[in-house]
Amino acid sequence: MTTRQRVADYMVVDLITLSPETEINRAMNLLLDRRISGAPVVDKNGDLVGVLSKKDCLKAALEASYYREWGGTVAQHMTKDVETLDAGTDIVTATKAFLNSVYRRFPVMKEGRLVGQISRADVLRAMNDNWG
Repeated sequence: MTTRQRVADYMVVDLITLSPETEINRAMNLLLDRRISGAPVVDKNGDLVGVLSKKDCLKAALEASYYREWGGTVAQHMTKDVETLDAGTDIVTATKAFLNSVYRRFPVMKEGRLVGQISRADVLRAMNDNWG
């Protein structure tokens, strides 16, 4: 192999995104229905402002069990300190990022804009394609 594959070569570009104003139970049902572990949260300008994961939804569900009612928005439950990868990052570096992180997927940025998402499975596929 002469050149290393990049995150952009394996990322998903047809993203399901959430709004910070979306009700948490509605967002949770979307994640469950689409069988995805999380989704980027973007504001009205399309800027990445967080990520909502199933783990975040579990915390919201536990809170709801205490108070006997669902409530709140995605903004109240999402992870705001988001780890991202650049679209130009090589797959080896992306693999190391996954090994050093608890996250199963990273939003992918290019020139400050959300352009995709890459998961552990996507990176593993890339490693297999290149060295398997």
